[in-house]
Amino acid sequence: MIDMIKKIIELTKVRISFLVLITTFLGFYLGSRGSMNIELLFYTLLGSWFSSMGSSVFNNVLEIEFDRLMKRTRNRVLPSNQFSKSFAIILGFILCFSGLIILLYKVNFLTFLLSLITILSYLLIYTPLKRVSWTNTMIGAIPGALPPAGGWVAATNSLDWGALALFLILFFWQHPHFYSLAYIYRKDYESGGFKMLSSTENGIKRTVRHIFIHALLLIPISTLPFFLGFSGRFYLVGAYLLSNIYMLTCLPFIIDQSNENARLIFRTSIYYFPLLLILIFADLRV
Repeated sequence: MIDMIKKIIELTKVRISFLVLITTFLGFYLGSRGSMNIELLFYTLLGSWFSSMGSSVFNNVLEIEFDRLMKRTRNRVLPSNQFSKSFAIILGFILCFSGLIILLYKVNFLTFLLSLITILSYLLIYTPLKRVSWTNTMIGAIPGALPPAGGWVAATNSLDWGALALFLILFFWQHPHFYSLAYIYRKDYESGGFKMLSSTENGIKRTVRHIFIHALLLIPISTLPFFLGFSGRFYLVGAYLLSNIYMLTCLPFIIDQSNENARLIFRTSIYYFPLLLILIFADLRV
């Protein structure tokens, strides 16, 4: 039983869905201006969690044959036949459908719509594009950046500048995060038939350029909540310093394109949003 639960956790990519919950909560908290409807928050997170896990299951289904070609992924539950494809499809459908129904009937239509767009763009555009063009990272950053906007929309029932600001922060954060990961596993991605920027002609230089530009632009973009009036000076200073640190961890890789320096970027990116969330909490209490 425990072994089966572990396999389901792997199939649903619970770690990724946890990041989705953090960013969704971030958006909801900011949209609520600190005065949250707990019941609405519960249904927002539950619906988002189910939708995220369902999308991950379908992503695994779509990439079974390609995952079998890569050393990093060949032992996952579907490529290694630990679960059947039909079981995964049923599980993915139940999770996605349940998540969308919760968001539609317990939250609001706009949040449901954003979640539906996230699922469809992730599975029908981003996932197949990974085997066609290196631009998949840029395109995939769109559904990846929608959860905090969804949290904002859930709390405010409006799609406005606040949702856009949160979308942009996560959109620009993702590029150093995923380009560094793609660089580390570039040989594995090539084996699986995935088109990543680091594997294209002059791909290493272009990866360096994209990482630096997006990390640099994240610095002013991360301060947008202050200039739009829904966070204070404490957040402004903290977000500015945090984004500068993120950018500075990219410099060793820009100078020396080693796996170790790429991992430094990736590890730093993991801590970025939890720390940003702490800043938001602290700011609304200063």
